[in-house]
Amino acid sequence: MEVQAITKNINTSAQKMREVVRQIQGMPALKASAVLAFMPGKRAAIVAKTLKSAIANAENNNSLKPEALNVKLAVAGNAQTFKRFQPKARGSAGPILRRHCHVKIVLSDE
Repeated sequence: MEVQAITKNINTSAQKMREVVRQIQGMPALKASAVLAFMPGKRAAIVAKTLKSAIANAENNNSLKPEALNVKLAVAGNAQTFKRFQPKARGSAGPILRRHCHVKIVLSDE
């Protein structure tokens, strides 16, 4: 049985978030949680929170044991991009792209 958790509109780019989610893909859920606990940075904390939510969904909604769960899929996809402008020389404007992402974690007991 598969269980998922999604965190939306995280204020970081998907490219930077993929570095973190690739580390835990294919691991047992409890081991992945331990690995994320020792990773520095806010991105690891956000992924750990999403993983914790997926484990809680599995326990409460489907009565699955956390020891039997594996991270089947962990992806970071693009979300909306805020477009701002910075004044530049001679009255021109330079774009500022503030990128966001969604994180999806799927756990499986198989």
